Amino acid sequence: MARQSSRKLWAEYVARGGKAAEKSTGTKASLRLPGQFTGLVLGIDPSLRASGFAVLDYRSSSDIRVIEAATLRLKRELSQIECLGAIGNQVEDFIDQHAIKHVAIEQTIYVQNFQTAQILGAARGAAIAVASMRGLPVYEYAPLRVKQAVVGAGRASKEQVARTLQSLTGVDFESRLDESDAAAVALCHAFTWRA
Repeated sequence: MARQSSRKLWAEYVARGGKAAEKSTGTKASLRLPGQFTGLVLGIDPSLRASGFAVLDYRSSSDIRVIEAATLRLKRELSQIECLGAIGNQVEDFIDQHAIKHVAIEQTIYVQNFQTAQILGAARGAAIAVASMRGLPVYEYAPLRVKQAVVGAGRASKEQVARTLQSLTGVDFESRLDESDAAAVALCHAFTWRA
């Protein structure tokens, strides 16, 4: 049998609505590999004024639940330092409320403006520092890798990511794109991490 590309396999998986392929015996084939992640993962899409957060419970490729998702919107009147404190507090709240096993965070995208890159780096640092101080492992993923893992195309739009997440989890993220990005980072981690 000829090997199929991972892109084609992923497209077929998404077309089935995130369901595992049926074996000839009529039972579901498991897409869970030995050493694959299971449990709660906190996904973070960091930004100074609108950070997205999502807690996913990942058991297998056909058993993915969104436990909680939120966008932390901060007013322009708040200083950068106050925003960083709020981001850290939000991460701490999620860790306190859920038995988080791993934290997955989106890496900073390439920006030409140094000040923008510095601000995004500070927002990431605020989230990472809290998780690290609580002893949780933190994993970073590039936006292209996240989209490739979740949608099957590294150049997918935010709306495509939201629709794919809805087909996999049943949660409508279409009007909550920061939360969708956070859930996508968490799902990328669950799909690709190996012990």
